[in-house]
Amino acid sequence: MALVTDLMDRSRISAARPEVSFLRGPAELAGLGEHDVALVDLARPGVIEALGGCRALLIGFVAHVDEVTASAATAAGVAEVLARSVFFRRLANPS
Repeated sequence: MALVTDLMDRSRISAARPEVSFLRGPAELAGLGEHDVALVDLARPGVIEALGGCRALLIGFVAHVDEVTASAATAAGVAEVLARSVFFRRLANPS
C-alpha cells in the first residue's frame, strides 16, 4: 500500500514495485492492519494527523530539509522516516 498523491512519485513507485496499490487519502490509513506495510509521502496535508489510527508498518519519506515533519512522523509512530532521495534510491535498489 502507498499513500502518495504526486503522479511522478506514483509512477516511480509503480515502476519499481508494480504490486503496490495506492490509497486515495489519509483516512484510508486507519483501515490498514498490523500485517500491512504502507509507504507514505509525509509532506501531504493531513497525513501526520491520520497516522495515529494506523496499525500498519509505516515507511515514510520527506524532503531532507523538513526536520519538523520528520520528527512529527517519528513521534506519530512511523517506523522509518527517509529523505526522498534515499527512499527512492532504496526502492529502486533494495539491496
